Amino acid sequence: MKKTLLIAAVALLCGTMANAQRKTEVTAPVTTAPVSEGKFIKRKVAIGRFTNETQYAKGIFYDKANDPMGKQALDILSAKLAASGKFLLLERSDLATLLDEAKKGEGSLSTIGADYMIIGSITEFGRKNTGKSGVFTNTNVQTVEATVAIRLVDVSTGLIIYSDEGKGQAELTSKTTFGVGGKAGYDATLSDKAISEAIGQLVENIINKCTDKPWRTYFLTYDADGKLVAGGASQGVKVGDTFAVKTKGKKVKNPQTGVMIELPGKQIGTVTVTMTAGDTPETEFSAVEYQGDAIDASKLENYYIEEIK
Repeated sequence: MKKTLLIAAVALLCGTMANAQRKTEVTAPVTTAPVSEGKFIKRKVAIGRFTNETQYAKGIFYDKANDPMGKQALDILSAKLAASGKFLLLERSDLATLLDEAKKGEGSLSTIGADYMIIGSITEFGRKNTGKSGVFTNTNVQTVEATVAIRLVDVSTGLIIYSDEGKGQAELTSKTTFGVGGKAGYDATLSDKAISEAIGQLVENIINKCTDKPWRTYFLTYDADGKLVAGGASQGVKVGDTFAVKTKGKKVKNPQTGVMIELPGKQIGTVTVTMTAGDTPETEFSAVEYQGDAIDASKLENYYIEEIK
C-alpha cells in the first residue's frame, strides 16, 4: 500500500514539474481601428503638452522639463493618432529644436497652425504585488494601473470641446507548484502597457470629436487663370471630391460667455476638385470647378469651402 502511494506521489510531482510554467497575463491595449474607406479630410492636430502629475519617479533629482513618463505618454498618443490615418500631426514639444536646426542649416522652417490642440497628463499611477499561498502552489501577481486625462481644445475659439479620462491596467502572473515554476522579478514594461491602454481608450473619442465639425478651407485664387483652394492630397482631398461654397456668416458676441460666434453661412454653390498639387501640407492646393451664384473675386475672404456632411 505504502509503495503504491509513493509511486502515485512521484507521478503527481513529475507531472506537475512537466506542466509548471510561467504565466504572463497582460491586459490587451485598445487598438485604433483602421481608416474606413470613403472620403475623409484630415484635421491638423498638435499635442501641446503631456505631463506626469503623479508622485511616481519624482525623486530629489526630478526634472519636470525632462520627465520620462510624460514624454513616453506623448509619444504613445502621437503614434496612435498617426496610426489612425486621420490627422496631420504637428510637432510642438520639440519645435524649438527644429527651429534651431533650421537656422543652422541656413534654411527656414514654415510652421502652420493646428485646428485642434491636445493637452494631457498622467493623473494616477501605481504598482502593487499580490499573491496566494496554497498547500502545493504559490501565485504572485504584479499589477500596474494608470489613469490618463486629456483635453481637446478648438484652436479657433479656445474652447474645450472634449475632456475625459482613460484607465489602463497590466498584469504579470507567476506560479509555482511544489516549489517548481517561474519566478517573476520587477517588470518595467508593465508601466508602458498600462499607459498605452489608458491612452488607447481615448483615441476613438478624439477622432469622433475632431470630425464632428466639418472641414473647412478657403479660396487662394479665383480668376481666368484658374480657381484654386488651399489643401491637397495629404489632407485626404481627392480628384472628384465636391465641397460646399458658403459666404461667411455674421460675427456676434455671446453676452453669456463673452465668446465671438460666427453665425452659419449661406451656401451659394459647390466646387469639384479637378487636380491636387503641392509638396507639403502647408503648400498644397487643389484646382476646382465652381458651380453656383457669382463670386466677387476681389473679396475672396468673404467665402469659405466646407465639407458636405
